[in-house]
Amino acid sequence: MTSQPPPRRVFLHVDMDAFYAAVEQRDHPEYRGRPVVVGAPRDQRGVVATASYEARTFGIHSAMPSREAARRCPQAIFLPPDMPRYEMVSAQIFEIFNRYTPYVEGLSIDEAFLDVSGSQRLFGPGEQIARRLKADVLAETGLTCSVGVAPNKFLAKLGSEYNKPDGLTVLPFDKSALLGFLRPLPVTRLWGVGQITRQAFDRARLYTIGDIQDAPLALLQSVVGPHNAAHLRALAFGEDSREIELDLREKTISREHTFLHDERSRTVLDSTLFSLVEDVARRLRADGRLATGGRLKIRWKDFETFTRQRQFPRPTRLEEDLQTLARSLFRDIRLDQSVRLIGFGVTGLVEPDGTRQLDLFDLPVEIRTRKENLDQAIDRIRQVHGPTAIRRARTLPSTPPKNRPRGFPGRGSDH
Repeated sequence: MTSQPPPRRVFLHVDMDAFYAAVEQRDHPEYRGRPVVVGAPRDQRGVVATASYEARTFGIHSAMPSREAARRCPQAIFLPPDMPRYEMVSAQIFEIFNRYTPYVEGLSIDEAFLDVSGSQRLFGPGEQIARRLKADVLAETGLTCSVGVAPNKFLAKLGSEYNKPDGLTVLPFDKSALLGFLRPLPVTRLWGVGQITRQAFDRARLYTIGDIQDAPLALLQSVVGPHNAAHLRALAFGEDSREIELDLREKTISREHTFLHDERSRTVLDSTLFSLVEDVARRLRADGRLATGGRLKIRWKDFETFTRQRQFPRPTRLEEDLQTLARSLFRDIRLDQSVRLIGFGVTGLVEPDGTRQLDLFDLPVEIRTRKENLDQAIDRIRQVHGPTAIRRARTLPSTPPKNRPRGFPGRGSDH
């Protein structure tokens, strides 16, 4: 009896189309067919998070300043991000991914690699799996996605970008056909080629992936260095040996706010920080892990950035603990100049450990459990009735201590 040969390696890269904007258009029929920009308001400092395809025809793209987007398309609808709603939809989408394979590597809230090599015996070849997955996502969420099907991760991502929106691109699995497919593409389609590297290639008259395939290795090394030359040459020949990484959850959870005008009022800064910590705490609870540290970030009006962090006495996800640490870090900062941006995040995320021994002065287990249950109840109320349905009282204003040493860094420090 002869054993069946192992299935050939097949990877999918799934990328939701203009995800945030698409969710808004799905849930608000009056926005459909109109340019929608999700991000900072049109008249404020800040950037575009996502633009609908109608907005993209005006040259609007992610990371563009919102004021520039408004200048290019005055009739665009500007909406603030609604992350809790987007995260709920993302969970639906990833549940669909997991039906087809346990090997799912989430790159972001709306993008993932899937290794479906072992799934072909159940669901058919890679293209058929991709079509079924796209149909499921559309039927269950009302959203479209673009999928690349290929023998490795780099090529799968290349495929998902090739025919957006609502695209499906199957790259050649035959080596000679694959090299022919890659040859006319610009060098910027190679991972790791940004503006600076592209300019270096331009000076060397290397414009396409075919040029990289044909170039002597010594020439590539002189342009981008030995390590990058080997990496980019391998990609130019369609080679990528990376496997799916299954544990890519966020190492930190953070939120930032950029002010419309540079802010000097400690009261305003304190209130903004409180709201940021609220959102970080909610996301931490949804994640299920505990934070071992917290970090405050301040960017001054001259763009110098100051960060300060501190460990929690114990791993935690209690909002009360996060607010106390954030307030303490902010209270120690001297406002030598106005603030452009303020942010807070938690670090060192760990899984809950039921065997952890309590500190002598720790809260009893039943009290901590009661507080966590209260936090989760607030999350459920806000999920149903909106983020402003219930608010916590702000306590212990962060007035700086009068006797704080003058030598404490007030700006331009990074700890």
